[in-house]
Amino acid sequence: MVYTTARRSPVSSRAAVLQGSSLGELLLLARKRHAIDLAVGTPGYPEPSAGLLQAAADAMQAGRNQYDHPSGDLLLRKRIAETLAPGADPRTELTVTVGATEALCVALLATIDPGDEVVLLDPGYEQFRAAIALAGAVPRFVPLHPPAWRYDPTDLAAAFGPRTRAVLLNTPANPTGRVLDRTELDEIAALCDHWNATVICDEVYSTYVFDGRSWLSVSEVPGLTERSIVVGSLSKSHAISGWRLGFLRADAARTEVLRRVHEVTTNGAATPLQVAVGVAALSVDLCAATVQMAQCRDLVQEMFSRKGMKFAAPEGGCYLLADISPVTDGKYSGRQFVLELLDEAGVLLAPGASFFADSTRGEQYVRIAFNRQPDLLGEVERRILAG
Repeated sequence: MVYTTARRSPVSSRAAVLQGSSLGELLLLARKRHAIDLAVGTPGYPEPSAGLLQAAADAMQAGRNQYDHPSGDLLLRKRIAETLAPGADPRTELTVTVGATEALCVALLATIDPGDEVVLLDPGYEQFRAAIALAGAVPRFVPLHPPAWRYDPTDLAAAFGPRTRAVLLNTPANPTGRVLDRTELDEIAALCDHWNATVICDEVYSTYVFDGRSWLSVSEVPGLTERSIVVGSLSKSHAISGWRLGFLRADAARTEVLRRVHEVTTNGAATPLQVAVGVAALSVDLCAATVQMAQCRDLVQEMFSRKGMKFAAPEGGCYLLADISPVTDGKYSGRQFVLELLDEAGVLLAPGASFFADSTRGEQYVRIAFNRQPDLLGEVERRILAG
């Protein structure tokens, strides 16, 4: 007897839809041309503190090179808890992860089942769409409208339904620089309560909020406190993106589940690096870094405004989403503009299309990272405004 089976793909349908970074090819071009990179968010400012680097070396020399508890070094969790409002219990409500990327995936896997729907704002960080796809969920996009990048409450309400399991937020936001205000968070809280949905909020850029704004975490909002999972990271605040240290904050019951998923995915972040931040966290002056980041934002706004671009001032984070249509007259795309600027000035920006669910909505935009040293930004200004 001959048995025949239908040929199936050797990869899962969820993995098959994933795509690599949209910036990969451009970054290679930029490196070949020794261009200045303002495309990716890898911190060029601030510098990692000397105390932090020494603490890492000390931890390694002291033998802290093996597994720590999967939930993370307790002193580090205590240090993180000190930065959060209202206070989180470091023993039962915080989990250290391998960067915010793992934290995001763990939060989704612990919250949703395949086929569930996840509400998210558009444009947004492209990794969100990939993480939702990998979890087998269905995205429901809520369009943000330029130039202020706010949603219409009617659109928000329409995105929720019986299959809604979670809402994925990012504040301050990549790429728009928006900081969600209390009115918006209250609207989201009411919908989450009605549809019994969990809010997962990426607050990676929470240390960089500008112009005297008060920072408001979803964990502080009545109606979201008890149904929220906060994704955090030390990558930008401490300028250690290569250390891959993130965290999850949730109530004790959710944290118990998050930790089980975390153990399956990575079992824990690098021990000596966790110890280093726990020991030397106070050597990092976050207030001074925020002041300097605001100045970097202002430098970038001024030079690209002179270039002819239009944008709303970022309220937080480290990105500027700029409309290039006044420069291009709509005759070519953001990617073409990026390539032209790379050729003419040796400066790399990120095309905006990849941040939109419908890429055509983003063709007239570019994203500019401004977490760079002021001297470097001065060189960017010289290059793009030359002549």
